[in-house]
Amino acid sequence: MVRFISGFVIAVLLLTGAWIIFSEKESKESLDESSALIQQQIEQVGKLIVTEGNFSQVFNFKNSQNLFLNILKSDKKALVVANAKVTVEYDLRQLETELDVENKKVILKKIPDPVINIYPDIQYYDVRQDYFNQFGAADYNKIKNTVTERIRQKVDQSNLLDNSRERLMAELANIYVLTKSLGWTLQYNEIVIEHEEDLMILQR
Repeated sequence: MVRFISGFVIAVLLLTGAWIIFSEKESKESLDESSALIQQQIEQVGKLIVTEGNFSQVFNFKNSQNLFLNILKSDKKALVVANAKVTVEYDLRQLETELDVENKKVILKKIPDPVINIYPDIQYYDVRQDYFNQFGAADYNKIKNTVTERIRQKVDQSNLLDNSRERLMAELANIYVLTKSLGWTLQYNEIVIEHEEDLMILQR
């Protein structure tokens, strides 16, 4: 009887030890698998998010020069029509993340700033210039810079940046959904993202 009880106890201990070993191994494999999946998802969003818009600008360019001791005045002017394609992009390859595997956390450390690109197509109409005051490279550069600055002001007043942020949030939401489904926590610096709506704070 004593041998039977001893054998039974030993068998129970062996089975318990084997169960603990296999459980720890299975848990470790599951953790490794989930961390690899999260890392893959982060790499997949490491692409450019681009929002495009088109803007127009029309203005008159005029320049006057005084000649011969201010006796004569020489003018040049033109009607400038600019159509510009504008893109707003986030290079998510610059997204800085950290995986805290032990605590099952994905930490977003830095989100890249938006980059605004302006590609103006400038047309000149009703060009008038005097012999002593003609259009040159400096004038065209000045006009291009003026157009670019005015288009940039229009972009700042438009909803183009808001649209690009919404697309950024959509990409980051994919990371949130994945981490949540795997039992991980998404965190932005020291702020824990508990709901998808909390991602809006990342826009600031």
